[in-house]
This record gives sequence, C-alpha cells and structure tokens, in this order.
Amino acid sequence: MVRSGEQVVEALVATLNAGDVGGMDDLFHEDAVMDWPQSGERINGADNRRAIYGSFPRLPTVAPRRLTGSGDLWVLEADLDYGDGDPFQSVFVFELRDGRIARETAYWTKPFPAPDWRAQWVERV
Repeated sequence: MVRSGEQVVEALVATLNAGDVGGMDDLFHEDAVMDWPQSGERINGADNRRAIYGSFPRLPTVAPRRLTGSGDLWVLEADLDYGDGDPFQSVFVFELRDGRIARETAYWTKPFPAPDWRAQWVERV
C-alpha cells in the first residue's frame, strides 16, 4: 500500500501513541537516518532505531499541532508529553522516499545532554 506523506506521518504519531515500537518498521526505510541536533546524536538504520525506541524509559505521547508539507517533505509541529508535566514543543522534518521515511530531523524546545544509555547506538554529531 502506497501512502501519502501526510498518511505516513499520521501513522507514525498513532504508532508512537500506541507504544507500538515494532509498528514503526512499516513507516521507516531500513537505512533511514534520524538526526537529533540538540543532543548531537544521529541514529543510523533500523536496528539502532529499534534498540533506542525499545529502550526508552517511557515513550512520549505525541499531540500534533500542525502538519504541513507536500510530496516527500513533511513538517510536524507537536507537543511531546513524557508524563512528567513538562512537555516539549517539537518540530520534526520528515524526508520520504517511496512512501516511507528516509530521514527524520527532530528539534525540541530545550537542549539536553545525550543520555549514556543510548551511546552504543548513536553517532555523536
């Protein structure tokens, strides 16, 4: 099934909100890259993405505020709630290839140091 970019991003939000880490496999390419500039991390490939999301202490609830884009470039503005009462306002830039995410760049309102528990799966940037 070929999805539009909008449908892919909406499916990713639903998957995260359901806590379905495995469901992300249908939405990302195996060689997808995720960049988190504020913590200086780059996640290369599906194995590293799965390991990180499977190890998160608690996945956030994603509350979309705005989704805009066309073709293979989509931007999601959202609030991420980790359950601690201090949500992050976030911007995600998604670059798609053949109806799946090839690159995600995520920006959060507050910079933070990269936690040590992810070090084995990321490249410091």
